[in-house]
Amino acid sequence: MPTRTAAQLRAERSAAYDAYLAECPARKLLDRISDKWVSLTVNALADGPHRYSDLQRRLASVSQKMLTQTLRNLERDGLITRTVRPSVPVRVDYQLTELGHSLLPVMQAVKAWAEQHMNEVEHARSIYEARTPGEA
Repeated sequence: MPTRTAAQLRAERSAAYDAYLAECPARKLLDRISDKWVSLTVNALADGPHRYSDLQRRLASVSQKMLTQTLRNLERDGLITRTVRPSVPVRVDYQLTELGHSLLPVMQAVKAWAEQHMNEVEHARSIYEARTPGEA
């Protein structure tokens, strides 16, 4: 077996994660983090730990099932931690991990972009919708 240089090993490792390939783990991660509930949950946890009920109030219209699924997936991916505190009733807090904090600036930027450019997007949609069916 021929010896490979450090540069060759780095190139092989980086080639292993090509998000344009359907089965790439990085693509699956992109699918996960591009979910609206993931984005909103990560943003909601920016200012520190929150209880489940706090998150449910903050994330208007999220179902209990979807919030639970989102939190489990974020915990599984190492982006948040779930801490159970022994009390009556039991208190469960969710907070971003170091890895989750590294994703936060991206999520905050996407949220801010959406809020800043929504009027322009709505205008573009109205122009698109006003076109005759043959132009679309």
